[in-house]
Amino acid sequence: MAAMAPAEVPSYFLCPISLQLMRDPVTLPTGISYDRAAISRWLAAPSPAPARTCPVTREPLAPELQLTPNHTLRRLIVSWIASLSPGKHADVDDEVAAALRPVHREELTSLLSDAGKAHAQVGALKKLGELVAECEDRRAMLESQDGVFDVLSRVLTGASACSTAREEAVGVLASLRIPQQELVRVVSRHGNLVESLTAVLRSPNPRSRAHAVRLVRSLADVAVPAWMIGLDQDLLAEVVRVVRGRDMPARATKAALHALSALCPYGRNRVKIVGAGAVAALVELLLDEPERRVCELALAVLDRLCTCAEGRAELVAHAAGVAVVGKKVLRVSEAATERAVRVLRSVARHAATPAVLQEMAQAGVVGKLCLAMRSELCGVKTKEKAHEVLKLHSRVWRSSPCLSPKFLALYPS
Repeated sequence: MAAMAPAEVPSYFLCPISLQLMRDPVTLPTGISYDRAAISRWLAAPSPAPARTCPVTREPLAPELQLTPNHTLRRLIVSWIASLSPGKHADVDDEVAAALRPVHREELTSLLSDAGKAHAQVGALKKLGELVAECEDRRAMLESQDGVFDVLSRVLTGASACSTAREEAVGVLASLRIPQQELVRVVSRHGNLVESLTAVLRSPNPRSRAHAVRLVRSLADVAVPAWMIGLDQDLLAEVVRVVRGRDMPARATKAALHALSALCPYGRNRVKIVGAGAVAALVELLLDEPERRVCELALAVLDRLCTCAEGRAELVAHAAGVAVVGKKVLRVSEAATERAVRVLRSVARHAATPAVLQEMAQAGVVGKLCLAMRSELCGVKTKEKAHEVLKLHSRVWRSSPCLSPKFLALYPS
């Protein structure tokens, strides 16, 4: 009997980027669907934000783009694979077919049960991570399982769990949308949560560290103030290390910056974060010319840190600190300009030594403030702050060609 011909994959099931069968199809605002992994890599590629386009239509894409799951297309792909006879499966990658196969609640319940058993823990957690990694439907099903967050948290904080099990548990937790009440419950039930997360953040595996910092960001957004006030500096230092790490994905860097910004207002966290080397890490990050959103977040954290004397001292002590902040004025976005001007105002009001004022003039910061004060791209409050800085030190900067005679006449020496 002649061999049955392999099935030909319908063209609309193939990702336009990878030309492979889509596991988790998502749709862009342009109406084109891609596999989530492929389009995520495309969007994460280092390129200026305005240059980001839809690979097929070449239409520009918004910086903060939301990928919309295409559930209908995924179900069609799943149905097509299920309809193939055994001989027809030859043209479908086994791994892709496994990723697309239907998952039942009973399977998830069994894996969660195994995650609580020492002998089967790592294998069950890895399987859970694989099941939810690239599939919105499976992720939602796991999130709705009774006790899922408690089971994973017990693995993370359990004294008997090995480091691999803790890292796998953090990976699954980081991929889930954890309700606020569940996050608060995790904090209240597990007193050693900080130590456990710190241990994972020290992992040599960048992927595990990225997962851990995303979980810290979630906790920082909703956790009770008592927990945030008492944070150990070791955990804060590890979050700063993520910001500094050039091997970390942009998503992890953003999560670390969000976490630091959320933690700054509580207790002595600002001083602890500064002590962990955050100011130097942020300045170095800004020197690398990061993407727009990363730049905005870095300046937002720097703004909060510069509200304390330790933060300002670290900024002005850095050889490129004041200059790189001034460089971001009117160069990245309105939000970045506002935050940069706020940082410069903090320095001008509380750390304006003669050397710092001279540096601001020589580095072109005075000129940037003058431009901001006149620019239509700046909001009223930003213009007021720029005006305040120039007014404070107009006597020192009188010789600057940026200050008009009309401005100087208002503030005679």
